[in-house]
Amino acid sequence: MNFNFLSPVPDTVLAHNQLLAPLSLGRKIKIHTEQDGIPDLENINIVILGVLENRNDVNYIGEDFNLNEIRKSLYSLFPGSWSTNIADLGDIQKGESIEDTYFALKETLSILIPKRIIPIIIGGSQDLTYANYRAYDSLMPMVNVVNVDRAFDLGDSSKPIKNNSFVGKIIIDQPYNLFNYATVGYQTYFNSQEEIDLMERLHFESYRLGEVSNDITLVEPVMRDANIVSIDLGVLKAAEVSLRQKVSPNGLDGKEICAVSRYAGISNKVSSFGIYEYKPSTDDEITSMLISQMVWYFIEGVNCRVQDDNFADDKSHQKFITLADSHELIFYKSVKTGRWWIEIPFLSNVNNKLKKHTLLPCTHQDYLDACNDKIPDRWFKAYYKNSV
Repeated sequence: MNFNFLSPVPDTVLAHNQLLAPLSLGRKIKIHTEQDGIPDLENINIVILGVLENRNDVNYIGEDFNLNEIRKSLYSLFPGSWSTNIADLGDIQKGESIEDTYFALKETLSILIPKRIIPIIIGGSQDLTYANYRAYDSLMPMVNVVNVDRAFDLGDSSKPIKNNSFVGKIIIDQPYNLFNYATVGYQTYFNSQEEIDLMERLHFESYRLGEVSNDITLVEPVMRDANIVSIDLGVLKAAEVSLRQKVSPNGLDGKEICAVSRYAGISNKVSSFGIYEYKPSTDDEITSMLISQMVWYFIEGVNCRVQDDNFADDKSHQKFITLADSHELIFYKSVKTGRWWIEIPFLSNVNNKLKKHTLLPCTHQDYLDACNDKIPDRWFKAYYKNSV
């Protein structure tokens, strides 16, 4: 396998790792070192991949950064009762140009994802999500992206890509592979009314910070349908992070972002997971530990994955049919996990993208609402997106 773009984990981190308890995570995983090279990825399920690119940050002023503190924190944690094998592949350094870094990330991911190895990308600016998305061009016809962020990042797609406008590029650049885009934890005052209206017109999903904080389980069905999950650390409230990482007094707290990460891990569809906008500072310990715990919970989630989406087997599901607002809605509930889905009908008179009955993850509450003649929002958006 050609991983020419990867540089090894620095010796200072490896020296620190040698001092850790024998049962800690850092002593249990395979690590890309200068001495031993890239580890054999046979039987590896999850890899950690740093990308040291931040030049498309709108606030970039020439500063470099590294992930040493994150690795030290992560290695010091103890693994759960996990059956997955993990490797740290080291870092993709800044390329000559930003496009070079994008290319290196895209090429690396297009090797890992078909092998069913889940990359956990820890990076600089969130525009790297664009390169992550492009890695799927040859892998699947339609991609669902979830962005955990205070802002939609649609931006002005006619201008060069930045960390606050990469979603606009994903939408307008060919090939058009984006089926659904959802933002979790957005705060209205960080988004222009034009962007909010555009999200509505495109039938994309958005969940406000208040909704998510009130009921964190809202995130689970959204994650169950995602292929790519991208987290902007700016979604965190200032009290949870160190000095340079502070963005807003309001945001998700540490417990909530770990729950979100675990939901991403539990999803059978999520095949790449990224944490972006890391900005080290002298009082960095708290941010690096929180990122490490997010990574830990994502891995924990992957270890708790249950194959409950085999709808060919009638015994594995209960089927419920209800009428809401003159639409016949069909729900399925997994006998194994209790998770719910709703059917989006195939519209034969339009050239729709999916060509089959599509089952959309939903909540038990969506079924209860449908019984009370209220159609779930997610169904409406998917139905109309399916018909354009």
